[in-house]
Amino acid sequence: MKYQQLENLECGWKWTYLVKKWKDGEAITRYIDTSEAEAAVKDLLALEHEPTKVLKWIDSHMAPALDIKLKQAIRAKRKRHFNAEQTHTRKKSIDLDYRVWEKLSTKAQELDATLSDTIEILLSEANRSNKADEKVSELKRDLSQLLDL
Repeated sequence: MKYQQLENLECGWKWTYLVKKWKDGEAITRYIDTSEAEAAVKDLLALEHEPTKVLKWIDSHMAPALDIKLKQAIRAKRKRHFNAEQTHTRKKSIDLDYRVWEKLSTKAQELDATLSDTIEILLSEANRSNKADEKVSELKRDLSQLLDL
């Protein structure tokens, strides 16, 4: 497995995930009876500072339908956590208007490159173009100075 599983950390994530789902109004327990569900949620909320006990709560009370979603969420969280440790794997985001993204995407398809690679290519081309413009301006200045003599 590429990413190390850290029990304390992941139990905290599981607790946070379940509490968020509960606050959003989703049924997180396997119980139909509301009093049993409320008691189970109350137990879960009491485990905030005892993350490893969350696993026992999950085995005893969590709704089976949430099992796969919880595992997927934790796997994604684990990946983001470990990728964030190094700058080259950390996720970055930029805010693009749709029309800009669409143009960038089209250019990326033309170049058969990723969006990031396309941005790098376009920046390199712009730098080269600026340097060429500066050289042309310098040559024009030098030429005009020679002609004025």
